[in-house]
Amino acid sequence: MMKKTSMNLQRPSSCRAADARDILCRGSESGSILIVTIWVVLVLTGLTLVFARSMRVEAIATANHISSLESEGIARGAVNFIKARLNSDDDTDIKIEGETPYRAISVGKGYFWLLRPDLDDDDAYYYGIRDESGKINMNEADYEMLMDLPNMTSELAYSIIDWRDSDSITDGGAESEYYLLLDSPYYCKDSELESVEEVLLIKGASLEILFGEDTNRNGVLDSNENDGDESEPDDNRNGRLDRGFYDYVTVYSAEPNENSSGEQRVDITSRDSRQKLMTLLQQAGLSVDQFQVGQFLQGYSFSSVLDFYLKAQDYLGLTEDQFKKIENEISASSSDTITGLINVNTAPKEVLLCIPGLEESDAEALVRKRNADGTDTGSMAWVAEALPEKASAIGRYITIHSYQYSADIIGVSGDGRAFSRYRMVADTSDEEFKIIYWKSLKHLGWPIDPEIMTKLRAGEVIED
Repeated sequence: MMKKTSMNLQRPSSCRAADARDILCRGSESGSILIVTIWVVLVLTGLTLVFARSMRVEAIATANHISSLESEGIARGAVNFIKARLNSDDDTDIKIEGETPYRAISVGKGYFWLLRPDLDDDDAYYYGIRDESGKINMNEADYEMLMDLPNMTSELAYSIIDWRDSDSITDGGAESEYYLLLDSPYYCKDSELESVEEVLLIKGASLEILFGEDTNRNGVLDSNENDGDESEPDDNRNGRLDRGFYDYVTVYSAEPNENSSGEQRVDITSRDSRQKLMTLLQQAGLSVDQFQVGQFLQGYSFSSVLDFYLKAQDYLGLTEDQFKKIENEISASSSDTITGLINVNTAPKEVLLCIPGLEESDAEALVRKRNADGTDTGSMAWVAEALPEKASAIGRYITIHSYQYSADIIGVSGDGRAFSRYRMVADTSDEEFKIIYWKSLKHLGWPIDPEIMTKLRAGEVIED
């Protein structure tokens, strides 16, 4: 019986083979599922990593965009700061000088700077607002004045004159016949330049002539501007910044021919002004009658207010104090606007040297006199004291008034992720602050101490 039971428990070989096949099939299915699962996990992991990276990139891009918007807002805020400064009652020198308030000015978490070149020092950054009337106006300067500019060439000087006038071609200049033969042809404008950079369209102009070695226009000799031909720009490696003539020229300088009350000034070149002039002189304290004034106006011609002062001093006995009382009430022009006069109170020596008849010693005398303690630069009488022999001749080129100002605005976000940079020119001639030029200079790169950006990114506070 026991043997029979044992034989009954033993299964046929065919059944055992079927069971093996089932086990193999189930094992194979389990292996496939495992492999699929692994692939699914790998794909999901990859997608997660890609998504995470994408989210990180988006977060960085969003932060950068916010920082960029912040820097733009700071630059716009700087405009309001400039407007407040120019609308103040401070003297022109105080408004524009590069003092501490013009650098690292905090706006929210960010800062702005008003960069201004120090024309006497190319090793240090300088800050402030620039007076456009302290420059040579390229729309008004003649050939000789243009030629006295640093880096100017005869070809370019003649071509500037041809570009802005409607006359025929001058010797060495160019009209449409030249420009229409260029690879990208255009007509000669035959009208005034609207920006300084427009000069690059004119025959003979180049970036090197206009900007010199100062390719990023920060007024400082950077390492790449003093390494010969190792990097752009090509320079002479002489340890000094050759600026070109960009910092000495403008196309914006103009002043209304009005007194402080907004009324037309009395034209001293017109005989019809005899009565008005006599009244002004009497109000200033000068004892004159109509006959004396008539004889004076009939016997002399006047090229400028300063010329009038010197001749009235000799003929009528006009004193300096009396002249100061009527100076802003008179003019040697009947035009509503006088363009291109040079503010002798703010012009650098290089600009003063462009005034016809002045030599280097004269320019130095003017700078020395205006910087001297006690000099009243609110009147042009000081020019007569500095250059008694030449004051009358240069009077037609100079003024002591300014109405157009420029600023190089740098705004940076508080985290140092983004910055903006703009060149702005504002006109205040009609008692309203008006932006007449606005151009981004961001493509020129970060223009001041790179350590500032490093500190901001490290979360440090920037101090003056």
